[in-house]
Amino acid sequence: MPNSAIDYQTIFAHAPIGMCVSERRIMQVCNLALARMFGYQQEELNGQSFQLLYPTQDEFERTGARIVPIMNVKGIYSDERIMRRASGELFWCHVTGHALVPQDTHASGIWTFEDLSEKRRASAVLSPREREIAALLVEGKTSKLIGKQIGLSPRTVEMHRANLMKKFAASTSSELVHRLLGITQAEPV
Repeated sequence: MPNSAIDYQTIFAHAPIGMCVSERRIMQVCNLALARMFGYQQEELNGQSFQLLYPTQDEFERTGARIVPIMNVKGIYSDERIMRRASGELFWCHVTGHALVPQDTHASGIWTFEDLSEKRRASAVLSPREREIAALLVEGKTSKLIGKQIGLSPRTVEMHRANLMKKFAASTSSELVHRLLGITQAEPV
């Protein structure tokens, strides 16, 4: 194999997973896979706030606040959440970020995005809070842990969980998680 210099710019541009570099939650540069995943041209995303990719402003703000303590400790954050394409379509996305400035999570980071819509269908009938709780339920968190993480009482989380169970016609929490994961292809009512 010839010993040639690695062209990292080409690797980034053509990586098979969505990637971007951010500063203060602004996408400085994104790759082609990210632009295609969200239904934009690359130049439409570069220089834009990540808020463009969230279903609501509130979800953007809550997610930004939620990741800070985790990234301050670990330097990396990963979750699965519902995001929004340019068309308005909602979809499940696995997001991973690495802070480049220790103890200043949003200063600069590298982010990857993986479209999970083939494995899991998103439902537009969910409220922003239900989407947030659904994402945490999928991670296997209890109502008590979810409440602590997002600043709600466990009783309020249970109320949202009950609404999710009703919407997805699930009789148990386990069945709800399976439906959220797309394991059972039941339609939400």
